[in-house]
Amino acid sequence: MNAIAARAPARLGQRERWIPWVFVAGFLVVIGVNAVLITAAIGTFTGTTTTGAYDRGLGYGAVLEEAARQKALGWKAEVARAEGAVVVTLRLPDGSPLPADAAVTGTLRRPLDRTALPLTFQPSAPGTWRAAAEVPVPGAWEAVLTVTRGADRLERRERLVIQ
Repeated sequence: MNAIAARAPARLGQRERWIPWVFVAGFLVVIGVNAVLITAAIGTFTGTTTTGAYDRGLGYGAVLEEAARQKALGWKAEVARAEGAVVVTLRLPDGSPLPADAAVTGTLRRPLDRTALPLTFQPSAPGTWRAAAEVPVPGAWEAVLTVTRGADRLERRERLVIQ
């Protein structure tokens, strides 16, 4: 009998039998986690992409300048859904309501199927504008709004969940 054969156990002991199952369990955990993440990724993908991403990237400096200009205005906007309408409340930096001579325009968009509903806003109270919004399908919608007053302009996007 050679020396190697003398040292090798004839059978696996009771303790060593579970070791292959640890590897099997580890792989099952990895497969399960991947399945959950793949399902979540496919279920939440909106299908929207940006066309002309390179060109938009070249103009990103202008986007930053516009964001800084809008921030310097100091206008505060709140967008909400109330009683079948989209309501926008606008405040000046001192907290007073934005005057009614401002114009609010916008659309209500559904990112999943790219549906766009125009919104016609009317002043309803000091600093508040209201637009009727009958959505065909409940779910996540995005209000894309533009507020103008003279040469000043504020653009706002707000995600709304409509039941």
